[in-house]
Amino acid sequence: MGGVPQPVGMTTPVAVLLKLDGVSKEFPGVKALSGVSFDLRAGEVHAVCGENGAGKSTLMKIISGVYQPNAGTMTFKGEQIQFASTLASEAAGIAIIHQELNLVPHLSVAENIYLAREPRRGFLVDRKKLFADARRCLDRLGVDIDPNVQVRTLSVAQCQMVEIAKALSLDATVLIMDEPTSSLTEQEAQLLFKVIRDLKRQGTGIIYISHRLDELVEIVDRVTVLRDGRYISTDDFGALTLDDIVARMVGRSLEDKFPDPTRDPGEAVIFSATGLTRRGVFSDIGFEIRRGEILGFAGLMGAGRTEVARAIFGADPLDSGTITLDGEQLKITDPRSAIEAGIAYLSEDRKAQGLAVKMPVDANLVMARMEAVSSGLGVIDRRRHRDASQRYVDLLNIRTPSLGQPVRLLSGGNQQKIIIGKWLFREPRIMFFDEPTRGIDVGAKFAIYQIMDELAARGVGVVLISSELPEVLGMSDRIAVFHGGRITATLKTRDTSQEEIMHYASGSSRRGEQGF
Repeated sequence: MGGVPQPVGMTTPVAVLLKLDGVSKEFPGVKALSGVSFDLRAGEVHAVCGENGAGKSTLMKIISGVYQPNAGTMTFKGEQIQFASTLASEAAGIAIIHQELNLVPHLSVAENIYLAREPRRGFLVDRKKLFADARRCLDRLGVDIDPNVQVRTLSVAQCQMVEIAKALSLDATVLIMDEPTSSLTEQEAQLLFKVIRDLKRQGTGIIYISHRLDELVEIVDRVTVLRDGRYISTDDFGALTLDDIVARMVGRSLEDKFPDPTRDPGEAVIFSATGLTRRGVFSDIGFEIRRGEILGFAGLMGAGRTEVARAIFGADPLDSGTITLDGEQLKITDPRSAIEAGIAYLSEDRKAQGLAVKMPVDANLVMARMEAVSSGLGVIDRRRHRDASQRYVDLLNIRTPSLGQPVRLLSGGNQQKIIIGKWLFREPRIMFFDEPTRGIDVGAKFAIYQIMDELAARGVGVVLISSELPEVLGMSDRIAVFHGGRITATLKTRDTSQEEIMHYASGSSRRGEQGF
């Protein structure tokens, strides 16, 4: 274990804002934390790293009053304390940006930012001040989001920015960021890092959780590693390499970020889209997927990548265009018809659109193909149901105490694996992976990449939509680059770079391989 060096740029001792000693937390059948100790100082960014299920989110929820520990103590500003609720922790000066979005869809952006804290004039909400204050929070992040619009009209990335603005509005002494950049582009993440540096200078203590280890280099002072609910180490970030951190997280070294491909892309086209248009969203989209290849979708927030996938899946209407699968033109009217045709879509928002979070693991794994576990007349065959669910729990290494565990009690990474298992059980012909490794640890990422490669090798058409350019470059055979609702280039991965992709993603005209 390492020492306790000062935050970067600090030469004198700084105040300890928050200290936890021997904290433990148990759930039915699961020991989430066991004797974990941690401290946070004023003006530092302290990263907490670990695989999914390591206990990171549980620790943060104890700090913010969501959970109560079974053992251990917490000291805040020198006073031993235990928060009974998030409202109590917020009132004390602790704010948390959760990994899972926690917004009210039918309320405006401003109302979400100041929910239960609206400025008032007498008994009435001062709406002019409400929207002006919300605008200032959004301007601080450098994002162009109208505080008057309803949250349900925003993209996942925009919702993430609203969550961040909501936390900043609290002017907290301690700010917890749980995967804050998971749905942000590189440019948006840089805006957030600038805000973080400003907060550090003001003395705010920031706890930072991210599976994007490369970004820690820019902002982190110290790093604590957890594994299987236990404390492993705390070190000055500069004293470790990223490989050191990964080795401590997983208990072994990981040599390669991406698997060696087993697929062998040919020229045979298995899926094509031509002239796909949804007025005001995207226009004249055309692309092909060849047998044995993974096609990447790259682009900035709002470029139309997710919107195109949703329309092909039937979740949103198309105004025009044709879709062909194995030479047969499809008529997709809704998700049901898309699923029956063999198209699967792994949504970027797993909580709202991918899972029945109150239902158990086994029910979620088989829900896309109930007929395969039924004995007729709609009667569930319990043995088939159990065997099918267990097969994908084992295949994807889903960490759950039982098949009957409610999905909401599992970590974000295990929830994501359940969605993948659900679609694998359906045996799709085309599968869209929309931000499949969002909030996923490095070990689980590799497993998901292997699944994608194996699907392509078996002839399944795979589309990878990702905001992480290294991921798109590492997994795709070709990359369709989106800007302003159009595909501006289709590039061979072996012949391109992050710089060229960003050139097309930003709308610059540049000579390159266009079309197919």
